[in-house]
Amino acid sequence: MLQIHNTLTRQKQEFIPMVPGKVGMYVCGVTVYDYCHLGHARTYTSVDVIIRYLRWRGYEVNHVRNITDIDDKIIKRASENNEEYRVVTERFTRAMHEDFSALGLTAPEFEPRATDYIPQMIGLIEKIIANQHAYVGANGDVYFDVRSFQSYGCLSHHDIEQLESGARVEISEVKRDPLDFVLWKLAKPGEPSWDSPWGKGRPGWHIECSAMSMDLLGKHFDIHAGGRDLIFPHHENEIAQSEAASKHPFVNLWMHTGFLQMEKEKMSKSLGNFVTIRDVLREHEPEVLRFFLISSHYRSPLIYTTDALYQSRQSLERFYTALRHLSDAPHPENTRFENQFMAAMDDDFNTPVALSALFDLAHEIQRLRNKDMRAAAAHGALLKRLGGVLGILQTAPETFFQTGGETDPAKIEALIAQRQQARREKNWAEADRIRDELASMFVVIEDSPQGTTWKFLK
Repeated sequence: MLQIHNTLTRQKQEFIPMVPGKVGMYVCGVTVYDYCHLGHARTYTSVDVIIRYLRWRGYEVNHVRNITDIDDKIIKRASENNEEYRVVTERFTRAMHEDFSALGLTAPEFEPRATDYIPQMIGLIEKIIANQHAYVGANGDVYFDVRSFQSYGCLSHHDIEQLESGARVEISEVKRDPLDFVLWKLAKPGEPSWDSPWGKGRPGWHIECSAMSMDLLGKHFDIHAGGRDLIFPHHENEIAQSEAASKHPFVNLWMHTGFLQMEKEKMSKSLGNFVTIRDVLREHEPEVLRFFLISSHYRSPLIYTTDALYQSRQSLERFYTALRHLSDAPHPENTRFENQFMAAMDDDFNTPVALSALFDLAHEIQRLRNKDMRAAAAHGALLKRLGGVLGILQTAPETFFQTGGETDPAKIEALIAQRQQARREKNWAEADRIRDELASMFVVIEDSPQGTTWKFLK
């Protein structure tokens, strides 16, 4: 029985999809004005594991992840660069796709862009106004009337009377209430704009996700996910405007990932303490970064350090060492390792405990290696199968060990061939000299009856 924590109820609950065997899932995507940072990587890798597991359990998942390609930050960046805003968004959309592909994230079924959904947003705003939950402000902008929506605060569990204008609430004299949020903004001179019943302008940030999710998944769907920082006000506002328009429940289950932290603060561009995904991938293999990101429960905070990445590399080395020199074999069924893995993942996608089951399986492979290579190979196949659910352990072991060094592998292979020739000629001094030269390159060679293999020493 799959149990998932619901931010709305603050409890784990049995997951029962609206349509048996099918899951509609919307994930708030990136605002494409800069390179993606590790906070993005944490959220979307966590979501990727969740989707992979749901599919492994037999669900057909309709995954929608949007792209915000118009907002104040994009307009500001375009102005700073003296570029047209679409040039900025296209550049950083391509970069996002490159980064996500490197991390092994499965592509969503739909990746709507906000600028392609302006008509749907306008239609949604018109419904909200017709249902008397929005108004045109003194400045011509359209605002949602928060106090008209009685359950406002249900997701963030804020008491509306105790919310103070300030930190996360835009203050304005043109609104009826400081809590009211913008649905449509009139354009300033030179800004991108679209025609609307209220004048040329552009949508507010919150209305984008409601319009795209409801168009692609329906007015009521299974799961909505995103980072913890989106609970308030973004997701709170999504619920209010969506239900105010449709007069119908919006989402059954809300999932939120914990912050990735640096120096005990969440990593974010606004705080200026972020590291981009591509910065990290210049120094570490993508699988190492992915392992680090899934080593903590998705709802827990995760602290980024260089040491943590090196520890992740060492953990992967343990797995790949267990998988080395095993032949292909069918995996065993209904083992305690798979049952432990499933029990962990069924408990709100508990990846640390699932990884612990995989470490036990790797230890069993090493134990079997000295007794029954056929059984070891079968358990190795199981390790790869379960690792694939988490998006790891799909590389050939030798490829894993031979990547990430500073020396060209072709040079290493040439030196090994020279050493083998020296050994055939019983020139032991030359063979030892080459071994020492390889060691200076942080290359370890291993001789066996099957031949010589090598790996980088990390």
